[in-house]
Amino acid sequence: MSQVLIKADVELDARGLNCPMPILKAKKAIRDLQPGQVMHVVATDSGSANDFPLFCKQSGNELMESSHEDGEFHFYIRKN
Repeated sequence: MSQVLIKADVELDARGLNCPMPILKAKKAIRDLQPGQVMHVVATDSGSANDFPLFCKQSGNELMESSHEDGEFHFYIRKN
């Protein structure tokens, strides 16, 4: 588990949602953020482990940290 403490401006609970819903919800939520703000996404879909890094790369946003524990995937994304 990471020891880095990141303060998120927005929390997005995507637990129980299957692909592509976690990404679609994240895409919608990040539109409302200002550049530099951070969104914390929690998802349970195993595809999220691949989807969110790709989403960040394609959208130009920064994946600051990702982790997986107890069946949940956590992503901290900074809007650029």
